[in-house]
Amino acid sequence: MKYGMEIAVAALIVIFAAVFLFQDAAIRASGEEAWGGADSNAADLIEASGYEPWVEPFWEPPSGEIESLLFALQAAIGAIVIGYIFGYWQGGRKAA
Repeated sequence: MKYGMEIAVAALIVIFAAVFLFQDAAIRASGEEAWGGADSNAADLIEASGYEPWVEPFWEPPSGEIESLLFALQAAIGAIVIGYIFGYWQGGRKAA
């Protein structure tokens, strides 16, 4: 079979998309917030318990955009480091 792998990959993509769309439709039909996550639930639970932080942050970003920028920068630096390590490892294997 000439296109066996391509057909298998296409079938997996179609199955994944169908499951994703079915779950999304079920969540919307139930009236719950779609893809809300657990962060807001945890924050509500912590606030309800009366917890007070031990320390305050020494600096807070001036806006949400700056906070997102710093998070993206941190992710990019991590990806560069991981890519360098894998490239160095692969280059060492090819040189030997």
